[in-house]
Amino acid sequence: MPSLVGLLSLTAVVSAQGLSFDPREATISSTHHSLYTGLTTCREVVSSFLSRIEALNNHTNAIISLNPHALAAADACDAQLQSNNGSFGALFCIPTLLKDNYDTAELPTTGGNLALKNSRPSLDAPVVTALKKAGAIIMGKANLHELALEGLSVSSIGGQTINPYDFTRTPGGSSGGTGASIAASFSVFGTGSDTVNSLRSPASASALFSCRPTRGLISREGIIPISYTQDVIGPIARSVEDVATALTVMSSIGYDAADNATALAPPGIQGTDYTTSLKQGSLKGLRIGLLEGFFNRTASSETTPVNQAMANITAKLRRAGVTIVPITESLYNASTISAQLDTQRYEYRQEMDAYLQRPSLKGQHPETLKELYATPPGDFLVIPSQYEYVTTSLVSSTSNATYAAVQAGIQNLTLALRATFAANKLDAMIYPEQKNLVVPIGSASQSGRNGILAALTGTPVVTIPIGFSPASATAPEGVPVGMELLGLPFTEVMLLQVAYQIEASGRVRKTPKFAQQVVETKEYEAVPSVKPNTANIPKEYPVGVL
Repeated sequence: MPSLVGLLSLTAVVSAQGLSFDPREATISSTHHSLYTGLTTCREVVSSFLSRIEALNNHTNAIISLNPHALAAADACDAQLQSNNGSFGALFCIPTLLKDNYDTAELPTTGGNLALKNSRPSLDAPVVTALKKAGAIIMGKANLHELALEGLSVSSIGGQTINPYDFTRTPGGSSGGTGASIAASFSVFGTGSDTVNSLRSPASASALFSCRPTRGLISREGIIPISYTQDVIGPIARSVEDVATALTVMSSIGYDAADNATALAPPGIQGTDYTTSLKQGSLKGLRIGLLEGFFNRTASSETTPVNQAMANITAKLRRAGVTIVPITESLYNASTISAQLDTQRYEYRQEMDAYLQRPSLKGQHPETLKELYATPPGDFLVIPSQYEYVTTSLVSSTSNATYAAVQAGIQNLTLALRATFAANKLDAMIYPEQKNLVVPIGSASQSGRNGILAALTGTPVVTIPIGFSPASATAPEGVPVGMELLGLPFTEVMLLQVAYQIEASGRVRKTPKFAQQVVETKEYEAVPSVKPNTANIPKEYPVGVL
């Protein structure tokens, strides 16, 4: 993180260049302050982020496409400001990037998959509609691990996205393009999806905050699916307040008949403003469980920084008046839980076939998952460690005899988690998002992640940056480390309060070294185009092979 002197000098450079809006580390509130005090225009705000993407995306390869209508949307916001006509939404003129598995009528939705390059949704996903209604400017689509199946964030359309803190490492995933983009200040916040780890892994790997909401809080309609049981969607941002604001908007959809899981939300939850009580929480008196089984205590350069960051945060929490309760039950083993209870291989084909066959999905695209993975033409990228998973998924369904046993196991796990909370009088649980640092590019998989517990039990998690590894030649700021804060269903208000208190106790986030530079804002007549770098796909991940 730049020193105070460094920040002042950067600010001086911005002033010298005549820039009235600095997009670096901008928040929703700071952007609105600049807009509502007349210091800037919405067009300048949007142009400043477009300029950063044009100048700096080569460092991360995080963007798949830009929205050609973004400047027109900015001009419409400026006209509204000039006329002072009507109230302004919570996300008025806030540049927002979407993971490229969110359906949008004005942009292709590819999932990073070559077979879907000409797929054209005719309708926005309900959550995209909600974001636009609140005034968000959809800047474009971020890369992801292809079809959100893993955490390396490499795809046949988008190439390999690169960690903004260490160019030799992956950015986590599957929402890695969103994470890398937000870390580099390519927009104010972004969206992701999460089937096992995918909102939390990239937040952890890029010193960001995210929220995997309770299953049923936000409609998943119009999101390229994997698992009915495990899929959720949510925001990724540089501050807890921005996560809370985005969550408020995204959850405003309420019950959606197209996603019957939204019926799980209790009465009165719709319309919750997650920002209003952020500052009302207190750490003092909380009882938080520490999941001991979610650590790798073997000392190494990959695990020690994680364990040290967790030791530091637990010590800080204790000093703030939190009682840390060690949870040592053998039940809590992420690898065992994943191996025994993950539902993806049973649900993936049915969910994708239904998505691909929807009448609202236009353009040229496969009609089935089997057609999508056909060779030839081989228009896909599956990492070798997932060959068995995908081939099994192509012949599996929820009719498999073992599926009922898996669902029964999930029910037992959910009850056991609630019992652990009750027996220990817990308010929340904590553990590292990943037992080790985010893996290098070319690795077989994103190993060591702990997201499966929340994914199967449908419980909410807020991811919090808690530290960095020591600086190195490839990681001048160090590699980020993140922590998961897990609560019982529909306790997002409390979790965000705790996260806010942790954030307020001392800034951990650092700006990536390359992203600290000032980029002069261009005057655009039209939104520029971007071309993802697919030449950087590692040889370990051959395209078209299954």
